[in-house]
Amino acid sequence: MQYDELELDAPPAFDIGQKVRSRKLIRNDGTFPGKEIGETLARKGDVGYVISIGTFLQNSYIYAVHFMPTGYIVGCRKKELELVEEIS
Repeated sequence: MQYDELELDAPPAFDIGQKVRSRKLIRNDGTFPGKEIGETLARKGDVGYVISIGTFLQNSYIYAVHFMPTGYIVGCRKKELELVEEIS
């Protein structure tokens, strides 16, 4: 029997203020107010910033990301995001 990893056993993968990029097309699953189910919220490659971190079902982190191209704030899971390397 295989169990899913309990993500909350580790610290969050991203910190508030970090610049991230969407790894996939993100559509409304019915939880984004004012948009139809299936409507695009972020496209693959869209860049945004983590503005808060919450949890989902006591086993995973949800990152509220403010995506710059749309201005939408979308809840994303770790697998949907990648860190954008900052060049100093």
